[in-house]
Amino acid sequence: MVRVRVLAFAAVRDLLGEHRLEIELEDGSRVGAAWDRLAAGHERLAALRPSVRVARNGRIVSFEERIADGDELALLPPVGGG
Repeated sequence: MVRVRVLAFAAVRDLLGEHRLEIELEDGSRVGAAWDRLAAGHERLAALRPSVRVARNGRIVSFEERIADGDELALLPPVGGG
């Protein structure tokens, strides 16, 4: 098992109802598995997947990136502005 700390910002934080949380996943899991665990039961959150970026330990990564025990994932929703 791997334990991952998750930081959620803006709309993602609002939908999860938390800014920081920890989840446990199977060894060899990928970022997408962490997202799926968080989005389960949150239809509106699941719909954001195409526009959310994830940083693993401070570096933007794909949903296919493998995660390791102790990693930190930051969920970064799209930013508007001009």
